[in-house]
Amino acid sequence: MKRSFSIVLCSVLLLFFTQSAWSTEAIWLENIDQAKTIAQKENKTIFINFSGSDWCHWCIKLDKDILSKQEFINYAEKNLVLLKVDFPKRTRQSKELIAHNEALARKYNVRGFPTVVLLNSQGKQVGVTGYRYGSVADYIDHLQTLITQ
Repeated sequence: MKRSFSIVLCSVLLLFFTQSAWSTEAIWLENIDQAKTIAQKENKTIFINFSGSDWCHWCIKLDKDILSKQEFINYAEKNLVLLKVDFPKRTRQSKELIAHNEALARKYNVRGFPTVVLLNSQGKQVGVTGYRYGSVADYIDHLQTLITQ
């Protein structure tokens, strides 16, 4: 009986620690002020993803091919504060969130989707990009080039 309990306990603990160590989803914020506070505190780059998440082909592709992959999530956890500024057609948003997102799109002169704006930890724009063909590693290299210019 003791042995069975020990095996079950070890299995549960192993599962818990394995899942804790490997995030399977990135944490996306929706508020620029919150993103700036965290970026400054943790000295990270803000990655603003302007997206039409439920209708824009290239936005969906960027999410599927890059942003949802574990390699990108691991990189983001160490280097980025992720901010999603979404303009969906089928998903309801609060009036406040819509106004917030529209103000950010005007501020950063967003003309199409997806647009990715990078801000340094002080909130200064350091780069703009969007969807790019290639691997997750290629995308991360591209981001690093923009961040370190």
